[in-house]
Amino acid sequence: MYQRKRRRPVAEINVVPYIDVMLVLLIIFMVTAPIVSQGVKVELPQGKAEPLPAESKPPIVASIDAAGEYYLNVGTGSNSEPLDLEEISIQVGAMIQLEPERPVVVKADRSIAYESVIQLMVSLQHAGVPAVGLMTDSPKEK
Repeated sequence: MYQRKRRRPVAEINVVPYIDVMLVLLIIFMVTAPIVSQGVKVELPQGKAEPLPAESKPPIVASIDAAGEYYLNVGTGSNSEPLDLEEISIQVGAMIQLEPERPVVVKADRSIAYESVIQLMVSLQHAGVPAVGLMTDSPKEK
């Protein structure tokens, strides 16, 4: 008599679909990383300063570009349209009431007049911000 051979179950994991998913995710992250860059393009002044602690919440970044326009970035995405000081004060005031421990940083182009930076800082103070940090670039090694 002819006896049929029994098939044994295969106990291997097929990793090919996982590799495909991983490569797709890698491509997605590579494409979206430059888009998620924070805020408006400004040329920061140089200075030695301590960075924000890694465990702190993402900062609220108020920016002034080279043309003197004001922008607001709350860590989740940047506002590509310029705002006036009153709008920034209202938005930051609302965020500070929700999260009072959230850091606030001013990011201004190095060619901007000192007066513009002071006006922005006063506006942030009226919004209820207890302390404002100034963003700088680290000095270049010679």
